[in-house]
Amino acid sequence: MNMEMKGRRVTIIGGAGFIGHNLALALARQGAEVQVVDSLQVNNLLWLHSTKADLPNQHLYLAIINQRLDLLRQAGIPVIVQDARDYQVLSRLLSEIKPQVVVHLAAVSHAGRSNKDPYSTFDHSLRTLENALDSTREKVEHFIFLSSSMVYGDFLTPEVEEEHILNPKGIYGALKLAGEKMVIAYNQVFDLPYTIIRPSALYGPRCVSRRVGQIFIETALDGGKLRVDGNGEERLDFTYIDDLVDGLLLIIKNPKAKNQIFNMTYGQARKINDLVAIMKEYFPEVAIQYVERDRLMPFRGTMSVAKAKEQIGYNPQNPIEVGFPKYIDWYRDLAKDGGFWMDIKVNA
Repeated sequence: MNMEMKGRRVTIIGGAGFIGHNLALALARQGAEVQVVDSLQVNNLLWLHSTKADLPNQHLYLAIINQRLDLLRQAGIPVIVQDARDYQVLSRLLSEIKPQVVVHLAAVSHAGRSNKDPYSTFDHSLRTLENALDSTREKVEHFIFLSSSMVYGDFLTPEVEEEHILNPKGIYGALKLAGEKMVIAYNQVFDLPYTIIRPSALYGPRCVSRRVGQIFIETALDGGKLRVDGNGEERLDFTYIDDLVDGLLLIIKNPKAKNQIFNMTYGQARKINDLVAIMKEYFPEVAIQYVERDRLMPFRGTMSVAKAKEQIGYNPQNPIEVGFPKYIDWYRDLAKDGGFWMDIKVNA
């Protein structure tokens, strides 16, 4: 058990999501007192139950989310089902819990969905953030906000440092940038210590947000064609969930992380075609379909993690050659346990 973390009171708003439940489990293993606050509405249980029946792999996502909740329950982590858009209730709840650290993850975590439904995205992203900030000012030791690589917009240099110009495209990136400005403003006005994290192209077990890696694996298991936007030469800084979680643990432990912004990725962009090549190793018969890319998706690349390495000892361990085989193996085990995709051929 890590003595730096033992007994540390951490509340994760949006903690039943992909990042949040993985972080909560890691914190509990290190002896922290973790509380999860989540409405279960965004990419979660209530959303899936209320969605029309032809949602791709809906039965699978319900199983995955129940697996998340089972893991939290087994770890003894309380899950408080509460909508963070309700300021009065959230404020009272946080006053009762008295967290030392708040990690804010409540958001619509899908750029395409954000552009199609701006009001809901604002409501679940900025409204929840404002409520969390105002409920914790002058009360917590550390407020951590998960932003995104999308705040940069088109990368203007081969490797992007935190000081790169911020010029997002579309609703999702704009709201993430607005969130960063709000967090910094609360520090300026109320001296609320913060850390802002910018991840990129996350992937890993128990994700239902339909990110590119998840879609590739599920499509291959379904026997479909991998849909690649553009010619596949575009680069993304793919980040395995364990690397991000390890970075977040370092941020919670290290006082040097306060009032800082960190890129938190693997730190080396890879072509989409590199990911396709790994998929072909596991699914030799899978077909590829190249389609016109979304004009609202910025051209991205490598995000420098030098600052996080130097200041807090961040040390990511999972290039796609390591992370994606683990992700595919997790899906393969899920297929065996849950009866999904039993007829699909997967290379050992």
